[in-house]
Amino acid sequence: MNEMFTTGLSSEPPTDEPLVSVRDLHVRFSTPKGPVHAVRGVSFDLGRERLGIVGESGSGKSQTGRALLRLTAGNGSINARKMVFDGLNLMRASEKTMRGIRGSRISMIMQDPKYSLNPVLTVGAQIAESCRRHENISKADAKKRALAMLETVRIREPEKVYNLYPHQVSGGMGQRIMIAMMLITNPQVMIADEPTSALDVTVQMQVLKLLDDMVRERGMGLVLISHDLQLVSSFCDRVLVMYGGRIMETLDAKNLDQAQHPYTKGLLNCLPRLDGTHDDLPVLKRDPAWLTEPEHADGGLS
Repeated sequence: MNEMFTTGLSSEPPTDEPLVSVRDLHVRFSTPKGPVHAVRGVSFDLGRERLGIVGESGSGKSQTGRALLRLTAGNGSINARKMVFDGLNLMRASEKTMRGIRGSRISMIMQDPKYSLNPVLTVGAQIAESCRRHENISKADAKKRALAMLETVRIREPEKVYNLYPHQVSGGMGQRIMIAMMLITNPQVMIADEPTSALDVTVQMQVLKLLDDMVRERGMGLVLISHDLQLVSSFCDRVLVMYGGRIMETLDAKNLDQAQHPYTKGLLNCLPRLDGTHDDLPVLKRDPAWLTEPEHADGGLS
């Protein structure tokens, strides 16, 4: 299933100590129609690796990523038995401490740069601002860093692009600009929420190759949130499969086609195939028991 998206990247998982450890994470929201339990008892570790989180819309994958930065909406609450980043208890960290972590030590690439970039500021000014907010450097030095980062993300004519506004760049370039903005502070963890969903396949591979280079060269941990099973299986080291706010299965990305849980099998079976084995595209049948069965997908994490 990896042929279409193969990048030639190594899929050997790292063995060092985790950068992030999460145990029994819950995210709840109060709404006019009643409480919504968006994330239900999620547990995982993140090392210096590429960890994919996949699932349908509403499965809780984006809320899991946002919870690490405590960026849940005002009507939401986060609870966890353990949520630790580099030895720091994120559940007990003050808001001042979290402001120092967000964008500096843990960065998040949002899904669509059109909604994440400020339309009235040039892209270069926004990249430089990200740097100056976390480091005590001059405007001139921040601009030099921003131009260098634009080159790092393989944008040609960085001086020209630096002075463009978000509406003047393409979707692929906008996503590279977002990556530059998030990487300029040298974070230890990057959370990428559907970073390629609005891009064509060729640009997808360029963006993923860029993210992979950053993981390798900087020793970062990367969380790739996606609904694209084929893309995740070819790019990531490990995959968490989520449904209804829970982890159904955790497995090596290269073994995704050997999944055991019926939900993962159902998702894989729904993918279009070129071999013509499907007369009609199957529809996934969901079992309510998936949301109540004992949690074993965390691999025995304590």
